[in-house]
Amino acid sequence: MDEPRRVCDYEDSSYRTDFWEGQGREYEDLAERLALRRLLPPAGRRLIDVGAGFGRLSSFYQGYEQVVLLDYSTSLLRQARDRLGSDPRLVYVAASFYAMPFAAGAFDAAMMVRVMHHVEDVPSFLRQMGHILTPGGTYVLEFASKRHVKSILRWLLRRQRWSPFSPEPYEFVDMNFDFHPAWMQARLADAGFHVKQRLTVSHFRLPLLKRLVPARALAAADGLLQPTGAWWQLTPSVFCQAILDGPPAPASSELIFRCPACGGPLPDSTAGVLNCNQCGRAWPVQDGIYNFKVG
Repeated sequence: MDEPRRVCDYEDSSYRTDFWEGQGREYEDLAERLALRRLLPPAGRRLIDVGAGFGRLSSFYQGYEQVVLLDYSTSLLRQARDRLGSDPRLVYVAASFYAMPFAAGAFDAAMMVRVMHHVEDVPSFLRQMGHILTPGGTYVLEFASKRHVKSILRWLLRRQRWSPFSPEPYEFVDMNFDFHPAWMQARLADAGFHVKQRLTVSHFRLPLLKRLVPARALAAADGLLQPTGAWWQLTPSVFCQAILDGPPAPASSELIFRCPACGGPLPDSTAGVLNCNQCGRAWPVQDGIYNFKVG
């Protein structure tokens, strides 16, 4: 198992109200939903939403037999549970995305929006994704791009020191990274994924435009331009549909947990605890949330 890396922890934060609700991001929300409708299979056996937070994108869960909402923050998962109710298809899991507690091939689809910019060790994380997805499975990810029009102009005008054309990730504030599209595609290939589609998103992420033009009109225009991601990527947000290499296979019939500390199998919960017979660790189930945060 990989050693723990730095993880951006939103525990007890007011992320939902500080960043989304009432914060003028209706356009971004609508544009991201358009991209997901184009890239994410509408139905399947089992979907994982990595970094699900408070369940903002829960409308995309409807066609799946089972959905895992994974986040490092138990407080955000409680918000998601309170929003979404007691749907028996939903499983709430608190864990690091570097040590996801699932058996190989558990999922046939995965989505991850506004999370990759918090991933410090992308190769290790993508190996985890390749482990939990079944061959032929679909992974839809969004990442913050360093090579967009604003950063290019600022660099040409010498208003920023870092080059938007250099391949390495850029940490613009602590635990927040921008990535070059070609670098991200190469890391996906290293992990056994091939990128089938790319969409460029948030073409109009400018405060003045967002004040002057209704969010739905901006999002509709963004939707018309998103397919240009097949040829060039010059927006601050890029969506990819990545397929795990190998002969397509169905996800496992049941969700099987593995101990994130040692990889050993975990039996069914007894009295609100999953006990690992291999290493002796005990993983609690509290308020309907499986807590696998390694500490």
